[in-house]
This record gives sequence, structure tokens and C-alpha cells, in this order.
Amino acid sequence: MNQPPQKIIAVYQGSFDPVTYGHLDVIRRAARMFNELIVGIGKNPDKEQLFTPQERLELLLPHLTDLPNVRAATYDGLTIDFVQECGAHVLVRGIRDMADLNHEVQLATLNRLIGNVETVFILTSDQHVLTSSTYIKQIYEMGGGDINRIRQLVPENVAVRLAERLQAAKDKR
Repeated sequence: MNQPPQKIIAVYQGSFDPVTYGHLDVIRRAARMFNELIVGIGKNPDKEQLFTPQERLELLLPHLTDLPNVRAATYDGLTIDFVQECGAHVLVRGIRDMADLNHEVQLATLNRLIGNVETVFILTSDQHVLTSSTYIKQIYEMGGGDINRIRQLVPENVAVRLAERLQAAKDKR
């Protein structure tokens, strides 16, 4: 007897502080691979967050409207717990370079061990390989606050909010 194909739910997790064109590229490509993709906006305890989880969600949502099988949510705690709460069995991770791969393989092994979750790596497209949220913030701050320098790395709504937030932080100092 033929079994109906199993619905595969995946989670693409990140801090998305802020969301970049590289993130959106991975989301679009992963959306073609899975029946449902949930973008999980979490906290990175190793980094100071510029935007609240809710703000990051608001910056991301306009870019998902044409993807009917993609939704986004914020969460606290361990990613593996969020993945299980979503009913997912796959975690999607974007890989930019060998340093990412080394770190991500360790996390993938741990996630499989403690949560029985597989990790699928998606290589970042060439034009996004050097894009990181940290670099984008540094380019804006150290580049004299020129929003045009970051417009090619992040969507317009993100560039504007990022410039506002970083300028307000600079004015406080």
C-alpha cells in the first residue's frame, strides 16, 4: 500500500537582529523544500540585541506575505524546545563559510542527540555570503551613519528602522 507523503515542518531559527537579505534568501529557498516553514525569532545570549523580539517580528513579516507556507513567531528558551512545540523535526540553518559550518555541525549534533531533530544546511547565495547583522550595524555606525551603505544588505523598512535605532543610541551617548 502506498502511504501518503508525510508533511514536513521545518524551523529556521535566528535572532534576526536585524533581518537581512541573506536571511530572506534562506527563507525563500527553504520554503520551497518543506511543506511548512516556521521562522523562529529567538535570543542570542552571546549578543546584545538592538531590537526587541516583537520589533524583529514586525520587521520580518512584510517579507513573508507572498509565502503561504511560511509563518514567523518569537520564542524564549531553547531552540530545540521551540522546534518540538511547533511539531517540527527539521531545523534549517544558513551557512556562509567554514567557520559557520564548524559551529553549526556541533549544534546539529547536539540537537539531534537531545531533541531528535535533524538539521538541514542551506548554503548562502554568493551575493549574501559576507552579510551578517553584526557587520551591517558596524557598517552603519562606523560609516558615518550613511543609510545608503546598508540599503543593499537589508530591506528598506529594516534600513530605516536600523538607522533610527542606531542614531537614537548614538544621541544618548
